Amino acid sequence: MNEVITIGVDLAKNVFQVHGIDGLGAVIIGRQLRRSQMLPFFKKQPPCLVGMEACATAHHWARQLVALGHAVKLMPPKYVKPYVKRNKNDMADAEAICEAVTRPTMRFVEIKTRDQQSVLMLHRTRQLFVRQRTTLINALRAHLAEFGIVAGVGRNGLERLLKVIEDGEDDRVPAAARDCLLALRDQLEMVKGQVLDADRHILAWHRSSEVSQRLDDIPGVGPLIATALVASVPDPHVFKSGRDLAAWIGLVPKQNSTGGQGSSRSHLQGGQSIFAHAVGRWRPLCDPPCQASGLHPSALADKAIATPLDQDRGHRAGQQDRPHGLGDDGPWNILPGASIRGRLKHAPALPALKRLERTPDE
Repeated sequence: MNEVITIGVDLAKNVFQVHGIDGLGAVIIGRQLRRSQMLPFFKKQPPCLVGMEACATAHHWARQLVALGHAVKLMPPKYVKPYVKRNKNDMADAEAICEAVTRPTMRFVEIKTRDQQSVLMLHRTRQLFVRQRTTLINALRAHLAEFGIVAGVGRNGLERLLKVIEDGEDDRVPAAARDCLLALRDQLEMVKGQVLDADRHILAWHRSSEVSQRLDDIPGVGPLIATALVASVPDPHVFKSGRDLAAWIGLVPKQNSTGGQGSSRSHLQGGQSIFAHAVGRWRPLCDPPCQASGLHPSALADKAIATPLDQDRGHRAGQQDRPHGLGDDGPWNILPGASIRGRLKHAPALPALKRLERTPDE
């Protein structure tokens, strides 16, 4: 049996390492490819299973290879690392990827579409502008403090400082320093406009997405969180309940125990009702009825909502594992404030919010 059935690809910028095996595990392919050789190489191969790490450019190559008829699986890099036997190099990495992709318990990352990646890029670009805005404001405050000019926190304090900078007759600021401060002010105004532009683009995409608008109906969830969720999770059916969604986001303590000791007990029992609502509003818009149970996903979601999560005795010890089909990082690292708790604490009629306030992020 010399036909290749599984290929592991170690991605890079210009040089790619491939490792292919047949049905018996014998190595058939082990070579380097230049970027221009990737697609011609896979066009010559019969349809097979291709494994790659979910890293930079992985979703692009996955879409390209799927179009050629291959079955592509993306894996979080940290789940592939244990399969590297020794000596970290491209050949060993490709072999480890080829081994890991065939494991029945491996967790895979769903391939994102171009639109989903575009929305995530909007969020990350906005986050970059917000960081730059904060840096510029802090720089203005620090420089003016060197001349004894300070103001209170908030927008009003900043406006007072900007008036001092623009007042050429104020002799508290030397002329040379004023030129530098005016340059920082101009940069700040430009960054503020870029943040507003990013907000407009995100809002426009939100209004064009039925799923995003459905999530926006949940108390405490706005366009930013809704669009980030839709773009970060290609298939919501990987979540069995709101408990799994909360665990993936990172609102559940991480378990670290051995010998039955040191287990981290969850403080969120019964506290993921908002995430159960998210799954319930999300699932009906996606896939056909579930084959295993014969029920429509909406029925399964309603069942998950109606059942109090704190009655699930099997997960009392904080066994909040991450579902298949997603990476390790939730969408909240691209949202302002980087904490879902701050976004939810003002939502009414959610009994779990007090527990959310007390629970540390993972």
